[in-house]
Amino acid sequence: MSERSNIRDVAALAGVAVKTVSRVLNGHPYVSAAMREKVEKAMKELEFRPSIAARILTGSKSNQIALIYDNHSPYYMFQIQSGCWDYCKAHGIRLIAQPVDVADPDVDDSVRGLVSETHVDGIILSSPVTDCVGVLQALDALDVPFVRISPGTNHALTSSVFMDDAQAADDMTTHLINMGHRRIGFIKGHPNHMSSDDRLFGYRRALDRAGIAFEPQLVMPGEFDFESGFAAGGMLLDMALPPTAIFAANDDMAAGVLAMAHGRGMALPEQLSVVGFDDTTLARTVWPALTTIHQPMVELARTATEILIAGGDITHRRLPHTLVERASVAAPFRKNP
Repeated sequence: MSERSNIRDVAALAGVAVKTVSRVLNGHPYVSAAMREKVEKAMKELEFRPSIAARILTGSKSNQIALIYDNHSPYYMFQIQSGCWDYCKAHGIRLIAQPVDVADPDVDDSVRGLVSETHVDGIILSSPVTDCVGVLQALDALDVPFVRISPGTNHALTSSVFMDDAQAADDMTTHLINMGHRRIGFIKGHPNHMSSDDRLFGYRRALDRAGIAFEPQLVMPGEFDFESGFAAGGMLLDMALPPTAIFAANDDMAAGVLAMAHGRGMALPEQLSVVGFDDTTLARTVWPALTTIHQPMVELARTATEILIAGGDITHRRLPHTLVERASVAAPFRKNP
């Protein structure tokens, strides 16, 4: 690629608008075949290789990208930021971490302001921002390259990295069933996160496959934070016939369940098995140490950053999960009904 070749050069040679070239680079579905062919021919003639630097409408780059997030787990976000930072540091890119509130009706204005004020070269979206319609529409209108981490909708429209949340939850529920548990409580994640529904689906699928009837009363709402796990755990154990195991949809909520059970003087895991999801540092510091799903958060973020900086065609990468067994699971202390 010529050092002087940029998106404006491609547009001029192809005889199209800069916005059209940007849409081709981003794999936008609403570009005619003839227009796409003209742009691709111009890129080939100019030896133009799509990248963040080449996509900036000003023809210059800021050497900085932004991570936009709205997540209630500090442990999760620390690992996501670490993955982005590792790759940025190795490639001389500055990382801006920007929290937003997806429930704010003006969240799209916040994102527009960030782009306008910082002139970032590209953006990484973390869940649940990754599925926020207002944010996606704003970035599309601004022609800013972006990659989504763990999107739950419209996978084909943008580059993304993800893991199979439903299968991971299925694996964990199956593990508890194999340990002898038949009455398993489940604490959902925040309703704004698509992964919350995926993990509930995996839980239900595993129960169904084992011939265990799904009981809606065993599913409690959560917010992906310690407090909601504590509260939900208490409600489950206050049932006339409480579960012998509780599967919390992330480690923060699982830690809340453990704290609640300890407060009641329960012996863990003999009287109650507790499992989580994510495998954050918290999972290794609580007592007993949590059996959990290792979500490759650092790798997800690092891969998303790599895809963003490399540019090019829309790319999708699924990373594997692992069930990590620790000390928080045992066979049920009483016979299941």
